[in-house]
Amino acid sequence: MRRLLPIMAGMALLLSSGCAMVKMKSVSSTDYVMLKRDDILNSGRLSALSQEALAVIGQTAGECGKDLPVCRQRVADNEGLHTEQRLSTLAELWMQEALALTPQAKGGEPVQLQANALDAWLETARYSYAYLFFSGRTPAQRALEDRLTQVRDYYNHAAEQTASVVFQRVRTRALEGEDFLRPVQVDRWTIRTTLDQLNLRSVPKQLVAASSVSFAGLRSSYRRDGFGAELVVVMESPPLAVPLEGEKVELPVYSEMPALNATAVLNFEGDTLEQVLATRTIQLKAYSPDITTSITLHGQEVPLAANFTAAYGLWLAQSGFATESLRTLFGRGEGIREPHIYLMQPYDPDRRIIFMLHGLASSPEAWVNLANEIMGDPQMRKHYQVWSVYYPTNAPLALNRYTISNAFNRTLRNFDPKATAAASHDMVFIGHSMGGVLARLMLSDSGEVLWKDTVERYNLRGERLKRVEAKLGPVMHFTPQPNVQRAIFLAAPHRGTDAAGNRLGRMIGKLVRLPLTLLGAFGDAFMALQNPEEDGGKPREPRISNSIDNLKASDPFIEFSSALPMVPGLKYHSIIAKRKAEVATADSDDGLVPYWSAHLDGALSEKVIVSGHSVQETPEAVLEVRRILREDLHQVDGVPLH
Repeated sequence: MRRLLPIMAGMALLLSSGCAMVKMKSVSSTDYVMLKRDDILNSGRLSALSQEALAVIGQTAGECGKDLPVCRQRVADNEGLHTEQRLSTLAELWMQEALALTPQAKGGEPVQLQANALDAWLETARYSYAYLFFSGRTPAQRALEDRLTQVRDYYNHAAEQTASVVFQRVRTRALEGEDFLRPVQVDRWTIRTTLDQLNLRSVPKQLVAASSVSFAGLRSSYRRDGFGAELVVVMESPPLAVPLEGEKVELPVYSEMPALNATAVLNFEGDTLEQVLATRTIQLKAYSPDITTSITLHGQEVPLAANFTAAYGLWLAQSGFATESLRTLFGRGEGIREPHIYLMQPYDPDRRIIFMLHGLASSPEAWVNLANEIMGDPQMRKHYQVWSVYYPTNAPLALNRYTISNAFNRTLRNFDPKATAAASHDMVFIGHSMGGVLARLMLSDSGEVLWKDTVERYNLRGERLKRVEAKLGPVMHFTPQPNVQRAIFLAAPHRGTDAAGNRLGRMIGKLVRLPLTLLGAFGDAFMALQNPEEDGGKPREPRISNSIDNLKASDPFIEFSSALPMVPGLKYHSIIAKRKAEVATADSDDGLVPYWSAHLDGALSEKVIVSGHSVQETPEAVLEVRRILREDLHQVDGVPLH
């Protein structure tokens, strides 16, 4: 017995060591998340779920990677894997090959895909599509599963790559005068395109994946998770910058923002899993995410992916506004001569208009974060559309008010000739700095005040009076813009500013040059303002007040116009900046505009923010504008406050 005990103990030890195949290992929180979320797209390694599927058929990720075609075939043929497991693993394995065959983009240039790379992307999309809609459960039933998100991302990225290739071929075909809607044939695939919802009026010049760009200067990026590739379609932009001297150039008075948010979806032909896995025919359909929030595929409603910031950011980044606005102000090189209205989204008759007016030496770029917040908010995006004016900030205030009003109303009439659409009613005006002054003038009644001052100041009589009145009468006589029910003024010098009259302001004012086209249109009227008797009977070269002259607190125009009554019933708000928190508000200024000039009696609200003059860029101002607009939605559209 004594001899048996060591033998039995040895056998027990041998048996225990041979059977103890499972050992416990601690996993950190970071490792736990990585195990659940890592996949070929975000880490370059196959996901844990795909590795588990490979383990079932006796393969490792490393072994599979050495011969992907053979590995994929083994996964496809193995009956030990259930349908969801097989389809999702095949989608990831095709993604692995597609990534290996796709070169890295350089310098923003589109990637040129070889036929085998595109084939791999389309197979990625096919198996992802099959998993999402033909594997036994609906996306809604798997809504909280990590695997659903992973496979959706495979599909979206594959759709993005496919859309880029199709766009390049369609654009080339269109530029050669061919039918760009004819199906695209790529190797064994036939891809039909449907672009109706984008309402394209010309051939786009560029297609950009929203995931491939980020923007300095934009605090937030607004998007919606869902199905499809998030894209930006870039159109040719009308050339607004022209030589400031020379003949008058006819330019469009308005245009839609030349960059469109779009979402592309690939639909594989077939109504069964077998048909989808066998088809070589695909429909690529592009949607406007502003119009479509969800789509129905094979009886299942799925949310449409969207990016609401990328197009806006790309447009501003490529606009050249910063240089143009300064050239315009100082009359150097190329600039803009007349106001231009930009529609930030395609016109919608059912969404009310927010009209934004920038300030001196500025452009629509001044509204970068505020406009992005409005377009990124689902409720605001549903009820509002943003229009922004780009205008020459060197022109006199009265003339800019006149030309901006004309441009705005011509744009309105183009879309809504009878003013019956919801878009043409209950509009909101938002103006910063000089743009705030212009917004208030557009909402005021001049009566005879400004014209009477002009007649008396220049002693206009007889023929001189008639000549001046013919040209300047319409500029000095105006009534409030109809159908505007709310206005927001930010750092607006309604009563002028001493900064415009100090040494620096006078020096800048002397550098400001008015375009010759302005002199050509109104030159004879300004010449007639001069009194020839004061200079030996010879008329002097007309000295036309520019915008900086008008912003002096002592300027007669700002003095008389600041007292004009605004339209009765208008709801208006002030957002005012002050540089130093410790200074009493009544004695404060923002570096350019004093409180006493920005303050308006009768405002429904007045928010004072510690900031410099560019207060519209601050988070506090953006939040205040959003508060006012939500209140407006509640009062006008009945949207609940929350």
